[in-house]
Amino acid sequence: MTKIKIFISSVQSEFAKERMELHDYLLSDALLGKFFEPFLFELLPATDFSASHVYLREVEQSSIYLGILGEFYGFEDNEGVSPTEREFDHATLHHKTRFVFLTHHTEKERHKKENNFIKKVQSALVRKQFCSTEDLKLAVYSSLVNYLIEKEIIRTAPFDASTNSKATIDNLDKDKIVGFVRLANSKRGFPLPETSSAKEILTHLNLYNEGKLTNAAILLFGKEPQHFFINSEVRCAFFYGINVEKPIPSYKVFKGDVFELVKQTEEFVLSKLDYSIGTRSESTSIPGAYEIPKEIVSEAIVNAVAHRDYTCNGSIQVMLFKDRLEIWNPGCLPLGWTTEKLKKLHRSVPANPLLADPMYLAGYIERLGTGTADIVRIAKEAGLQEPEFIQDDDFKTIIYRKTVTGQATMEATMEATMEATMEAKKVVLVLNGEMKRADIQKVLQLKNDENFRLQYIIPTLELGYIEMKYPDNPKHPDQKYRLTKKGLEIKKVLEEGK
Repeated sequence: MTKIKIFISSVQSEFAKERMELHDYLLSDALLGKFFEPFLFELLPATDFSASHVYLREVEQSSIYLGILGEFYGFEDNEGVSPTEREFDHATLHHKTRFVFLTHHTEKERHKKENNFIKKVQSALVRKQFCSTEDLKLAVYSSLVNYLIEKEIIRTAPFDASTNSKATIDNLDKDKIVGFVRLANSKRGFPLPETSSAKEILTHLNLYNEGKLTNAAILLFGKEPQHFFINSEVRCAFFYGINVEKPIPSYKVFKGDVFELVKQTEEFVLSKLDYSIGTRSESTSIPGAYEIPKEIVSEAIVNAVAHRDYTCNGSIQVMLFKDRLEIWNPGCLPLGWTTEKLKKLHRSVPANPLLADPMYLAGYIERLGTGTADIVRIAKEAGLQEPEFIQDDDFKTIIYRKTVTGQATMEATMEATMEATMEAKKVVLVLNGEMKRADIQKVLQLKNDENFRLQYIIPTLELGYIEMKYPDNPKHPDQKYRLTKKGLEIKKVLEEGK
């Protein structure tokens, strides 16, 4: 199959880095790389022809003109016209498909002739704005996927970029969108304010196109995403032993948007892991750590949610055993990749870029291919066995728990605290003097307030390990919790059994 040629046009000195990254992205993306061949003048060998002649010839031989416009107008010829504008005019003359992408500079910040050029473009085309190279890649991805669909080169779009004919803006939770913008502003400097309309925000994120929502928009901000995608859920199970066998002490199925899935799953795993308290000799704060570092748990779960194959009927499965944590997600690595490559720094090639980008903006994931390499590095620093990545029918991540030592001491500790849940033990371990609920929750690195109240505070109160400072007024603004005599005894046993 002959690839579709794309002519990338811009002021070279202003966008040298962006041009090269976009070129490499178009070649390496699993979908776009099959259909498109980007052209950059700087990659051509030396030639006797003039630059302007070569430029215009390449425009004629290309099917798509892709223009990137910023602050500067660039070099001007004898008639005062820049090569970028010449190329746009030539593409228009030869009826080429044209996509133009603008930086977020204001009219005052741009060169006067650049503003005039942009006005000419706007009179003929719908153009998109971008703030970073990653924004540019996503905007180009969305435009090129639509091109393939309109030309009937592909019949089905990638899952995340496909529009959903059954969904409308009313199926999205606008409070979730506002909350996302607030978080993305603080984490990554997201350019739009919270007061922007839902359509403006979604359009900027390439999640809303010509009045239609993409599947990614529903998974990110839907009121009930599982109404549209029943398989978008996470199934979690906890086993006492090292095999999948009944009885299953704890089994949960989590639903919601992708952010909720990550938070709920993360807290399920953390609630079942051992938590140890260090010494306060060097700090007034309470040092503590989960047996598997929280960063590893979070990264593995986010990877599964962001990169899974949503066209598959299977669900993500998270299983915690006595010796390991396993996370299974439907999907496979990019073509030609090996699991060994994941253990080193590598290029990020998300399976669902329109889904992954908002998760990046909200601070859930990194974009530089560091995630799986970080899992390996942090595990090593924590003294854990090296994690495994396995590609079978599903993609599997295995993270090993710490080797259990001192079996007799451990059994004595378990016997002394038989009635205590894992959650109650953690509250007992971190409670020092009188503490507010939010402070206990912060120490344990948990985010879900309602889940913490139901799964941690209430059971620990019912077991008689803690008590309220104001028992007659549970909603007292200065309400705090402290250990009872029974709680102090349990804490001593737990600390001696570490």
